[in-house]
Amino acid sequence: MKTANDIFAWIFQSGAVIWLFYFGFAIAKPWVDGKIKHAKTAQQREVWALLEQVAMTTVNSLVSSNKPGSQKFLEASDQVQSYLADHGVHIDMKTVQSAVQAAYEKSPLTGNDQSTSTVTVGPEGVTTTIKPADGTATAIDPKEVA
Repeated sequence: MKTANDIFAWIFQSGAVIWLFYFGFAIAKPWVDGKIKHAKTAQQREVWALLEQVAMTTVNSLVSSNKPGSQKFLEASDQVQSYLADHGVHIDMKTVQSAVQAAYEKSPLTGNDQSTSTVTVGPEGVTTTIKPADGTATAIDPKEVA
């Protein structure tokens, strides 16, 4: 027992405990920092998935309402941002508007399956048929909306 007490006394008196603590901290800190960075990345990925899902749900719920497109866009953006804020996720409005725009373009309910449209140009009644590219929709420019 005296030998064990002498060993512990030597460890404390020589400063070996401080060296062991510093060495352990130097090895553990990068590992802990890596775990924190990974957790933040995973959390951001989940927040983005939630944003996309909420934006798609909101856009689909507003498709049948009798409102102009700009009003639907602003209402959808406000609803998405308030939902996320209620759940502790704070995202700036430009990001929310980008997600709402992407949801509009991806939604099967927004009339993206239109194959042709006829446009009358000028007083002579000149008409032309426009065929949109497959899988695309006309984007809503938030600068023109506001």
